[in-house]
Amino acid sequence: MKITREEVLHVAHLARLNLDEDELVKMTAQLDTILSYVDKLSELDTENIAPTTHAHQSVNAFREDKVHKSLPREDAIANAPEDNGEMFKVPRVI
Repeated sequence: MKITREEVLHVAHLARLNLDEDELVKMTAQLDTILSYVDKLSELDTENIAPTTHAHQSVNAFREDKVHKSLPREDAIANAPEDNGEMFKVPRVI
């Protein structure tokens, strides 16, 4: 047994979970299964395996930060439901 009933009760208390007896027995068995599986992973020989932080190699896909010419004001507000000629008019929210 990797985890005891008392440890499950303690974790449930910290998580503010009220477990009845059936839930406590079921949760203890499930956590024990999970911890046994994790413990089995420690049997693997990882001596020549380089540590990794991610399962796949991702590359940052951000574009280079360059200044571009912006949209002319008239074009930006052309489809606005309401404007004052210089900016969007929106309903007051506060």
